Amino acid sequence: MNPDAVLYEQAYELWMTEQMKQRSGEALRRLKEGHAHAEKRFLEKVWWPAIGHFNHLHAEYEIYDFRNGARYIDFAYVRPPYKVGIEIDGYGAHSRDIDRRKFADDRFRQNELVLDGWQVLRFSYDAIEDQSKRCQQHIQQILGKLSGKSSELLKDLDLSMRHREMIRIAIRAPQPITPAEAAAKLRCSDKQARVILKALTDQNLLIPASGAKRIRSYRVHPQLSEAARCL
Repeated sequence: MNPDAVLYEQAYELWMTEQMKQRSGEALRRLKEGHAHAEKRFLEKVWWPAIGHFNHLHAEYEIYDFRNGARYIDFAYVRPPYKVGIEIDGYGAHSRDIDRRKFADDRFRQNELVLDGWQVLRFSYDAIEDQSKRCQQHIQQILGKLSGKSSELLKDLDLSMRHREMIRIAIRAPQPITPAEAAAKLRCSDKQARVILKALTDQNLLIPASGAKRIRSYRVHPQLSEAARCL
């Protein structure tokens, strides 16, 4: 298994453990049964490559509609005052057998979410599998808008998970980060860390903080420091 896949699996397991700890009763049952193959593929192929972390993301998120009934959103990104609901639409037996009443109720459900201040994104299973890059861009665009920054800064960037992780490390660092510190955080060689740092500097995501001919430390570009949090 490659390093990016290992990093994803570790983060996913920790995230799911926390999700389980926060649930009980019907909410826990729904999480165990509702978080299935399509939802897991969304996280693996869309959310994680686009964002690189699960902060503020909740699976099978419980809400109450206008009739005081409990409903569940496949995923909810909740970062007050913002609320983004994400629904995964499959084409399995459940989707084919849906009756007209259920279809209409599902549309009312989405309308009520919008009326209650939610922004809603829907992705089909086929889109997740066959057009994952486009789905990733939609996620990055909506989170970029929520941060008050233009998504144009990020949507065309084709960054590996290690490059995204390097940006997050630089954001969290209390002071400019050195290549040695980057290597230790990424668990790679100094040479590999320097290659990553140079690539991010070439894209104006990082800038030199000290050193001239040989850069000794780096920091996040000030114009991107907030927008880069969406990576």
